[in-house]
Amino acid sequence: MTEHPPAPAAGTGQWLADGEQWTLRLAGDWRGAADSRLAPAPPEIRSGCVVVDGRALQAWDTSLPALLWERLAPLRQRRVALDITALPAALHEVLELALRIEPAAAGPPSPPARPGGVDRIVALGVRSQRLYAEALVTAGFVGEVLLAFGRLLRGRSDMRWSDLVHQIDRCGPQSLPIVSLTCGLFGLMLAYMGGAQLDRVGAQSLIANVVAVGMVREMAALMVGVILAGRLGASFAAQLGSMQADEEIDALRAMGIDPISHLVLPRLIALMLVAPLLWAYAALVGVLAGLPAVVWGFGLPAPEYIQRCLAVVLGKHVWIGLFKCGLYVVLLALAGCREGFHAGRSTEAVGDATTRAVVKGLVWIVAAASLTTMVLQSLKL
Repeated sequence: MTEHPPAPAAGTGQWLADGEQWTLRLAGDWRGAADSRLAPAPPEIRSGCVVVDGRALQAWDTSLPALLWERLAPLRQRRVALDITALPAALHEVLELALRIEPAAAGPPSPPARPGGVDRIVALGVRSQRLYAEALVTAGFVGEVLLAFGRLLRGRSDMRWSDLVHQIDRCGPQSLPIVSLTCGLFGLMLAYMGGAQLDRVGAQSLIANVVAVGMVREMAALMVGVILAGRLGASFAAQLGSMQADEEIDALRAMGIDPISHLVLPRLIALMLVAPLLWAYAALVGVLAGLPAVVWGFGLPAPEYIQRCLAVVLGKHVWIGLFKCGLYVVLLALAGCREGFHAGRSTEAVGDATTRAVVKGLVWIVAAASLTTMVLQSLKL
């Protein structure tokens, strides 16, 4: 009859105090260790040394090092010395490695507290440095675009004319529905708002001045810029950002093809070519959309409204509107392409670049509108 050796006793763990020194004594079988068999370190242990005695251990598995690390790590944070040399060699090596890594995972010590004003100054300096770096990148990108234009004028550009035709179709005809709807509603709103104020003084005939001059000189160009910033600026950033993430732009450079000439110039030139047509169409739609409000809301005859619109729109208003629209589309094209070219290499980075392209395009357009309006009004134009 075969005699089987007795089964190992269940694992036990005891915290024993001896003056300033504490001992964690482990014994028995710790396979499948449970938290209830080893209590957390007593709160009285705040200094001195803790000796881990495992000479009475009979068996263990990987759960025991994890449990010991969980119980001893808080002691390391309290700067309590640990002596684990009395553990079996295999267990000692694993636990020593875990305890060596633990302080680094907690992160570097926090810097000493500084006055609130100093923190604000430091944050302002960091933000200013970041904005300065962004401005340098934007200036460098604009410089590369100007150099690409120079190569195009010398007949040495990598731009494909088929790409230009495709971009003209996307920027022009495909933008007409949203331009029609937005500018038509805006012209109608402008007529009602202007008419409500002018009707109080009996100057209904001047509604045509407000609608025609406002749309031709300012609002048609601004609305076209805002619409295209949301429609095309985001599209440019998403397309070029995806190419940057897939390393297609790097591949163009490796083949000796200038990516600025190949990708940016068709989009920029297409917008510059269709901008005057879109501006003229937007101004016409806005002026005609004000006709129902003037005729039905304020009793002004339709022929008089149209005649008044033609009389008040001078050549300077047309040239100012054309100049502003061209400036706006250049800004939104540069914003979209710049963010796409400098996007990160991930899908999330492409989404962030698309958002930044729309925000920057709108901010640049509004800033340019405010600046040009102030300058032109100061010049009495």
